[in-house]
Amino acid sequence: MAQHRAPSKHVGTWIVITVLLAAAVIGTLWVPFYNHLTPTLGDFPFFYWYQLMWVPIVAILAAASYLLSRLAQRGNGANAHALDNDRREVD
Repeated sequence: MAQHRAPSKHVGTWIVITVLLAAAVIGTLWVPFYNHLTPTLGDFPFFYWYQLMWVPIVAILAAASYLLSRLAQRGNGANAHALDNDRREVD
């Protein structure tokens, strides 16, 4: 018997998570963004302080993505539990 899967109500949440994580990856790994010596911050060339700037930004983006994923999974878990109860009542 085929199992019916309820449509996900959290597609928008997963899109936001993807955008947050993609911004972190692109911002840190795309070399043309930071392949410069100027402007300097104190004695640090742009390359170094740009990379260091991303450390807290990536931590915040990853934490936000994690919390959003937990929220989306909690919502899907409640729906799946309700569907299981409905199936048991039918049997």
